[in-house]
Amino acid sequence: MATRTKKTATAGEQEVEETAAPEKPTKKPAARKKSAAKKKTTAKKASAKKAAAKRGKKGELATVEASAEDADGEAEAPRRGKGPHYLVVVESPAKAKTIKKYLGSGYTVKASVGHILDLPKSKMGVDLEHDFEPQYEVIKGKEKVLSELKKAAQGVDKVFLATDPDREGEAIAWHINQQLGHPDAYRVMFNEITKPAIQEAIANPRQLSQENYDSQQTRRILDRLVGYQISPILWKKVRRGLSAGRVQSVAVRLICERESEIKAFVPQEYWTLDALLQGQSGPPSFKAKLSRVDGKKVDLKDQATTQGLVAEVKDAPFAVSKVDKRERRRNAPAPFITSKLQQEAANRLHFTAKKTMALAQRLYEGVLLGEEGQTALITYMRTDSTRLSEQAVTGVRDFILQTYGPDYLPEEPVVYRTKKGAQDAHEAIRPTSLEYPPSKVKAAFDAMNDDMAADMFRLYELIWNRFVACQTKPAVYDQTSADITSGRATFRASGSTLKFPGYLAVYGAGLTPEEEAAQEKARAAGDESADDATGELPVLNEGDSLVLQKLIDEQHFTQPPPRFSEATLVKELEERGIGRPSTYAAILSTIQDKKYAEKIEGRFRPTDLGLICNDLLVKHFPQELDVTFTANMEEKLDQISEGEANWKAVLKDFYAPFKETLEKAEAEMRDVKREEVKTDVACEKCGNVMVIKWGKMGHFLACSNYPECKNTKDFKRDAEGKIVIVEEETTDEMCENCGKNMVVKRGRFGKFLACSGYPDCKTSKPISIGVTCPDCKQGYLTERRSRFGKIFFGCNRYPDCKFAAWDRPLPEACPQCQSPYLVQKFSKRDGPFVACPNKECDYRRQITEPEAIPPAANGPDASSAA
Repeated sequence: MATRTKKTATAGEQEVEETAAPEKPTKKPAARKKSAAKKKTTAKKASAKKAAAKRGKKGELATVEASAEDADGEAEAPRRGKGPHYLVVVESPAKAKTIKKYLGSGYTVKASVGHILDLPKSKMGVDLEHDFEPQYEVIKGKEKVLSELKKAAQGVDKVFLATDPDREGEAIAWHINQQLGHPDAYRVMFNEITKPAIQEAIANPRQLSQENYDSQQTRRILDRLVGYQISPILWKKVRRGLSAGRVQSVAVRLICERESEIKAFVPQEYWTLDALLQGQSGPPSFKAKLSRVDGKKVDLKDQATTQGLVAEVKDAPFAVSKVDKRERRRNAPAPFITSKLQQEAANRLHFTAKKTMALAQRLYEGVLLGEEGQTALITYMRTDSTRLSEQAVTGVRDFILQTYGPDYLPEEPVVYRTKKGAQDAHEAIRPTSLEYPPSKVKAAFDAMNDDMAADMFRLYELIWNRFVACQTKPAVYDQTSADITSGRATFRASGSTLKFPGYLAVYGAGLTPEEEAAQEKARAAGDESADDATGELPVLNEGDSLVLQKLIDEQHFTQPPPRFSEATLVKELEERGIGRPSTYAAILSTIQDKKYAEKIEGRFRPTDLGLICNDLLVKHFPQELDVTFTANMEEKLDQISEGEANWKAVLKDFYAPFKETLEKAEAEMRDVKREEVKTDVACEKCGNVMVIKWGKMGHFLACSNYPECKNTKDFKRDAEGKIVIVEEETTDEMCENCGKNMVVKRGRFGKFLACSGYPDCKTSKPISIGVTCPDCKQGYLTERRSRFGKIFFGCNRYPDCKFAAWDRPLPEACPQCQSPYLVQKFSKRDGPFVACPNKECDYRRQITEPEAIPPAANGPDASSAA
């Protein structure tokens, strides 16, 4: 007999009455008749319960029944009985599965899979003549989802809209409510997907927030006004398919301006002088840096000055003039907010912001933990608040006490101040429960058949350690500094030793981005302690004589500011108030997808396309591309959500001057597409001068006698800016039509082979990777690129043969099943390996050293692409 549990909760309180199955079956009575009085009483009770449930008081979680199967979350049971029924709408199917196991059979949990309505893609979708009224429509492909939601909402007593607890989630909830049209629809919000949080949210629903919806709608309309009106100008003047964005274009501007600073930077020579010294008691030696000359801060600009000082002090006595010993504390960092999580994941785990947020989303929605089923491991990952709940702080303090001992536990909980301008709507990012330390859940992650499982675990471990560390005592160092005089010169030696690890025992000794920034700021301000070395100094006392072993003079040159990494660009956007932490991952992804910037060795560099677009936008849209303007707009959006500003008034204030700027830009922006810059390079075919033109692949040289002469050349510039022609790579393959050598050319989809007799002979074909097509046996496989930029491998006879594979085929037969080729694969857990494509064959070998792969280009010509 299955155990049935009746759950009742009112105003956040929960009463659970559990009836266990009897140990022995009871004997059924022969007669099944009931007295009329008993029937009447039962009927009255049932009627009263039904009426109470239908009243639907706000703040009341109605009585529902859940079977044991529902409690495990294995299946969504059909409605049973006459009790009330509710629909809960969330965003993702994974979240729906996790939430379902915390609710009973009286609840149906459905996922909207994100937005169901949006502005149309084919047109502006904003009525500029009638107060910016948006014209929403059902997103293509979401018709079935919406139909299922409407069907599920029919006949339910209440609808709970449990989309993400942010403004975008509010907009999704608002649109779902409009489409369902249910009279009893409520908004529920929770910061973590745990049983107490879910049940408390359901027991205390609220009305939808008009202010939050208006704020998000304003953001969406602003982005549409900017994107759909500036982008067409770029299409017309530069290249079709480009986009401009209220925030993304400012991010590109920061990258371009940093590149300009680097190019304009002139290195300055400077010298340093160190003394390698030894105390009276002998080894070990220690190093002291030249700090001052004649009591003033030293500035050695050239070798002559440095050598003169070396000559002065090399024979002079060295003596300790001052010793300073003090205790230095290094405080624990605050718990993670979204931007800091992205920065630390980039620094410590080398994750992109996009990857970090994707992994965090899965940890928030829930992962499979063995018998415990789908379990949410972290709180909501889009937040700008460092606030922690009292319950979470109490729990982690108990954990620190039990795991690390009383020495690591502060007397009072550590409270972190949230920065000015933060929305402070949610807690900081933390584990949902201290019952799931990394050591306990690692086995579950290892057992997952998921390439991302290992990285998910690493991110969870980082979040866990940061949360525990934030409530742990500071690290304590013993720091010693000594001033050492020699003639006019004063050298400074410093060292520090770790006296008490404090939070470092949990989080490690690496500097956080905040600590690195503080150190850099102190160094720029001339704070000598910013460069204090680690490690012990020998015992030094004032007046001690020291023995000089060696003077070390070195030449240096000042360095330009570094290019932005993902972590430093996120930090820059955050500090300047550009965008919101939840948008950073999308911004960084978009500027790369649109080819405005590329990452080389982990650093952003603007492309030619990015530089051109940035120059045009900054010149013609100076206000919209201004960093402070973008930050001020974020403040106005906050004011709308707080009810302090009207969304239509904000849009009117923005659009009036913007419209004038648009008209002026369309008329005056230079036409890069038709622009020709004359050079001193002569065309080797007709003798006319070559000009620099702009095309889909960037700048190139073309004959000025076009169309009579169609000669084109790729080029680059040398260190002096002079044009250097990049010669085409000639191959040994002969053209099948005219017999001339084939050359490697670059097209829209990468490199391909073309006849050197072009334009007389227009033969072209993709480059083979050395593997015969396994399907048609006639063609060969080539490396190709999808319209989204992802590399795949297909037959050169497309569309006659549609063979395609994501993994790179290798020209090597399988030693076990004799498959004509193998494939090179990669997994996060095992790294690169070679395997047989035949699913029935288990041949596999690890790649310990780079294997020789036949050279292939980035893709075929446009005519052969899918």
